[in-house]
Amino acid sequence: MIYPDVPAFSAEEIAILCDAYRENNFIDPKVSEKLGVKRGLRNPDGTGVLAGLTNICDVVGYERKEDGTIEPIDGKLIYRGIDLMTLVNEAVENDRFMFEEVVWLLLFGSLPTRDNLRKFCSLLEKHRELPDGFAEKIIISTPSPNIMNKMARAVLSMYSYDENAENSTLENIIRQSINLVAELPTMMVYSYQTKKHAYDHGSLYFHYPVSGLSTAEHILATYRPDQEYTHEEAKLLDLCMIVHADHGGGNNSTFTDRVLSSSGTDTYSAIGSAICSLKGPKHGGANLMVMHQLDDMLEHIKDTYDEDEVKEYLRKIMRREAGNHTGLIYGIGHAVYTKSDPRAQILKKYSKDLAYEKGFKKEYDLLCLIEKLGPVVFREEKGLTKNVCANMDLFSGLVYRILGISEDLFTPIFAISRVAGWCAHRMEEVEFANRIIRPAYRYIGHEQEYVPIDEREED
Repeated sequence: MIYPDVPAFSAEEIAILCDAYRENNFIDPKVSEKLGVKRGLRNPDGTGVLAGLTNICDVVGYERKEDGTIEPIDGKLIYRGIDLMTLVNEAVENDRFMFEEVVWLLLFGSLPTRDNLRKFCSLLEKHRELPDGFAEKIIISTPSPNIMNKMARAVLSMYSYDENAENSTLENIIRQSINLVAELPTMMVYSYQTKKHAYDHGSLYFHYPVSGLSTAEHILATYRPDQEYTHEEAKLLDLCMIVHADHGGGNNSTFTDRVLSSSGTDTYSAIGSAICSLKGPKHGGANLMVMHQLDDMLEHIKDTYDEDEVKEYLRKIMRREAGNHTGLIYGIGHAVYTKSDPRAQILKKYSKDLAYEKGFKKEYDLLCLIEKLGPVVFREEKGLTKNVCANMDLFSGLVYRILGISEDLFTPIFAISRVAGWCAHRMEEVEFANRIIRPAYRYIGHEQEYVPIDEREED
């Protein structure tokens, strides 16, 4: 790929600028504690600061006792009053693709009738194809090495194809939301194909959407060169999308969406910003970090079924002696869940058979050991009694690898699954919150005199 001819910074120039910054900037975390500042909008016990109300989703990981202490419990994820496990059981027991039903549930607040669901699926199908010229002008002409950035730009570009882009009535936001839910999977696959062609020198091909397919089938049919996939593969992807569909108003990307929506900006700006938030390795990008960690462990651990050896390597990771030297065991720990993450349990349970069938037994079994031993190592190394558990990211990356999906799309699939939740939260913020989100920051800088430029001492 040829980049524009732009002058580069020299190492010396960058060093001077960094020195200038470091000389005048430092905030001691202890000052935050002293002043009662809740860093990361977290309470001292690790729970989130209460910032709003929602009817959409409840994330349950603990119970608060009368004395204010927290009691860890098995995690639950509730979509519009319905336990995620109930929706998953319906999908499995009756062999149904459920993502579209979950989208309706999140957007409108109730379960669709059979006729409503049929019409809704038909509506999504009709809007999967991108506007005339969009693929050529917006996607092919400006490839990106990162699909999340390209998807954000594509969503922002939809503004130019919408005659009512600034209209913030409920009717218009619903129309825009359905368009985004339908079109984003196509944008994702086309952006990937363009990236593969421009940066990896692969063949470029676009498959047009085919009628009669669920969202999961549509993704596999447009992604794979031969458009072939098994029913089991599509069902596993559908299941993965269901568990990604929403996670309350406080997660970083949804809160980003709500912050922007509270300002009165347009739908495309709000959703594009949520995509940018999800890209981060501390948020939606964590599943990719899990897979890099897994590959590193497979390379350096002689016997991945030896619990003592696996445990010691996890200890080295926490001590920054192994892995990417961040001290993080990716896939372990969550801001809300304490004893278990229901999404992780679902993906672990329903990916096992396909993992074994497709030759990923060793990878799957090692992830199960990380799930078992990671919390133990965490408590031993940190000297804490706090409960930590495996989160969804521990298993979602392996699901995509089982399905033969490129690492480039691990986080983008998370995004196309979550867009329904983002749109539901945007509708709620615009309709009912009606107040711009504006937390405060305490200024702790020093006073200084303005010195005329000719009187300033040179370094």
